[in-house]
Amino acid sequence: MEISVALRRTKGFYEAVCALNTLQTNVSVLDQVQRERSELPELQLQAMRGFLHRTGLTVDKLDHLNIIHVTGTKGKGSTCAFTERILRDYGFRTGFYSSPHLVQVRERIRINGQPISKELFTKYFWEVFSQLDATKDSHGVNMPAYFRFLTILAFHVFLQERVDLAVIEVGIGGAYDCTNIIRKPWVCGISSLGIDHTSILGNTIEEIAWQKAGIFKPGVPVFTVKQLDRPMTVLQDRAKEIGCPLWVCPDLEQYESGAGPLSLGLAGQQQRCNASLALQLSKTWLQRYRQSDDQLAAPIVENRLVSQATAFKPSPIMVKGLEVTEWPGRTQTLRHGPVTYYLDGAHTTGSMQACVHWFSQEIQQEESSNRSPVIRVLLFNTTGERDSAAMLKLLEPCQFDFAVFCPNITETITENNADQQNFNVSVENMLTRCLDNQISWQSLSGTETKQGSESELLIKGRLPLLAKTRTHTMVFPCILSALQWISQGRDAVLAAAGSPYLPVQPSVTAKAEPLREAAQVSVLVTGSLHLVGGVLKYLDPSLAS
Repeated sequence: MEISVALRRTKGFYEAVCALNTLQTNVSVLDQVQRERSELPELQLQAMRGFLHRTGLTVDKLDHLNIIHVTGTKGKGSTCAFTERILRDYGFRTGFYSSPHLVQVRERIRINGQPISKELFTKYFWEVFSQLDATKDSHGVNMPAYFRFLTILAFHVFLQERVDLAVIEVGIGGAYDCTNIIRKPWVCGISSLGIDHTSILGNTIEEIAWQKAGIFKPGVPVFTVKQLDRPMTVLQDRAKEIGCPLWVCPDLEQYESGAGPLSLGLAGQQQRCNASLALQLSKTWLQRYRQSDDQLAAPIVENRLVSQATAFKPSPIMVKGLEVTEWPGRTQTLRHGPVTYYLDGAHTTGSMQACVHWFSQEIQQEESSNRSPVIRVLLFNTTGERDSAAMLKLLEPCQFDFAVFCPNITETITENNADQQNFNVSVENMLTRCLDNQISWQSLSGTETKQGSESELLIKGRLPLLAKTRTHTMVFPCILSALQWISQGRDAVLAAAGSPYLPVQPSVTAKAEPLREAAQVSVLVTGSLHLVGGVLKYLDPSLAS
């Protein structure tokens, strides 16, 4: 996609986001790009270094960012959030690069815990974009893809803003992820490993562990949460091969807080291992910061390449940091009058198991204190190669009264929605997936399906207003229409947006009677961080401001 001359001349924030979107891989060539990545993965980092050089940066300059590099399958973002908050509370100026964003792309690049302002994003975006755009012909190559560009932009921002440290979350995998041009991180972390992104990382947990361990660097300490035996063996072998000490984090209960169990700002049992990893990363970074340059000249590698990290007494700053950490869209609860939303971007079977455990505990407490009828609603979608049926099977015991499916499209009209546009998959494919999810749910719950025209959702030039409905299940063409039907005007925040976005047939309105009459409506939103982000755009308007 070529950026128009008008966009180049205006160079405002909206134009910057539109220009960024031109770097997304179009669905028609995405398969070819994925094949090339799997066949020649080592070329990915070579290309990334070339793009970096064209912007005037070098890998040498990245050494000055004092980086904490974190990978994993689930929990790596939460680990980074805990770590960043602790070190920020020590008074350091922090940079934090993560993905994906929920509402606005600026969320991916944070200074002192806050997304960079529109002004800073615009300024630094055009500095980087203009240099790459001006040199693309002379180098015989085009522009970097979306994630590569944002990674380069993050490095540029952190260097220009003179952060004391940068917490960098890996995008996919580790070994060939574009963040892995980092040569000298201060410390690395690995959160819980599982099966995900198999077309890129491999089909087995061992192959995935090998990819994740690709961020190991000679002499740089690595901390991991407890892993299953097979992936742990791979991590051990990689640590020995590369020459770095590998430490296994203790359980959070082993830390001596002096004031009872440590309290976490993020809900869910799975966050406890992430918090332990964050404590070890923070402590190790602080120890290195306090050492002299002479002591750092020759990092010492432990004789034992795999050791049990020692639990310690966290400082008051660490204790407070864990307690006040915020990371939207992960085990998050929002109460809007009679409607309570439980949001978790779980998108693997492992993370979905944790989500179900968290939701079950939360809903049990909620319903035990409310003797009036409570309606449970599932709002679900998945993306990519995820096993939707397997995740829905895990959700089925939650006994939802309604299962609602919609694509990760916030509105059927895309004006003023550039941050959440996605060109990597067609609308037809997204809606077909929703219908497949509906069929899977009906099969799991024993709901009878109707044959014929009602089981099809056709795209002819534009999105339909509403898919045909069946008992207990609904398919909507966008997130806003799904939310408005679920809330039935009882959510003041959604109601403030105005009248229902889409006209609804009387028969569909009748099916919503339980939602209008229930004393409490509990809505679990899960399956995709992009879905959760689209929901948060409407439930928390401050995120979109």
